[in-house]
Amino acid sequence: MYSLKPADNNPQQPAGQQPAAWNPPPTDAGTGGWKFPVLLVGILGLVGSNVYQYTQMTKMSEEVVKVQKSLQDEIASVKETSAVSTQTARRTVDNLKDELSVARRRTESAVGQARVDAVKHADELAAKLVTAQQRQEAMLSGKITEVKTATEAASTKIGEVSTEVGVVKGEVSTAKAEIDKTIANLKRVQGDVGDQGSLIATNGKELQALKMLGERNYFEFKLAKAKAPTKVGDIMLLLKKVDPKKNRFTVEVIADDKNVEKRDRTINEPIQFLTSKARQPYEIVVNNVQKDVISGYLATPKVVNTRQ
Repeated sequence: MYSLKPADNNPQQPAGQQPAAWNPPPTDAGTGGWKFPVLLVGILGLVGSNVYQYTQMTKMSEEVVKVQKSLQDEIASVKETSAVSTQTARRTVDNLKDELSVARRRTESAVGQARVDAVKHADELAAKLVTAQQRQEAMLSGKITEVKTATEAASTKIGEVSTEVGVVKGEVSTAKAEIDKTIANLKRVQGDVGDQGSLIATNGKELQALKMLGERNYFEFKLAKAKAPTKVGDIMLLLKKVDPKKNRFTVEVIADDKNVEKRDRTINEPIQFLTSKARQPYEIVVNNVQKDVISGYLATPKVVNTRQ
């Protein structure tokens, strides 16, 4: 069982003795002010672009599947209709041929007016036969044209989708390369607990890169001074003191039913502490200090212990 270990060493000063003056480490005030919003806007735009591109690629893939399914249904329908039409037309033609054959036989044996009527009837049957054959050919030709048109449209659409998918893949690869570059540039800073340093994100772009590594859980927060603590992840935080000019702050951490005050900490400094829930330390990093407000993130281990 692990318990919260405060990292601060703040022994009591002897009576009458003034505490030594504290000199804060130099901060890069010349460049830190504009890098954060620029990098934050960039990563938000990059993430939004990736989400949009991924959504478009998914929609286009679904549309291709629908077009292919529609084309298959249309071809099956045409085949079925053609088969029925061909069978019907064949029966009609066979019937007409039979009637024509009967009429011709009657013509051969008929005399006078009967012969004339038989010849007329035979001509009518012959005309009907030609008309039926032409109708069947026209119907089949129309169906074939429709199938060709649908096939050409589907091929064009699939080509467009394939082109767009290729563009999206290229953009995703570029985005991944940018994220890999950001991860490679992350700083490793020594914390309160453990011998190994921790990868620290100093802005939104770097935090997004840490999230994509998938090694820890990350909870972003914006904490204002208040009387009651605020829940962040599975712990509580209470902002006690803020010094925007020196980028320093004091925060109280409530975990495992214990309160520990982390005094006079600075931005981008990892505040680490152990809990009974995990073997690895929790970590708080504050990236921005303003009047009565701090913002940053809490990193927690992926694997936690179950309570006994």
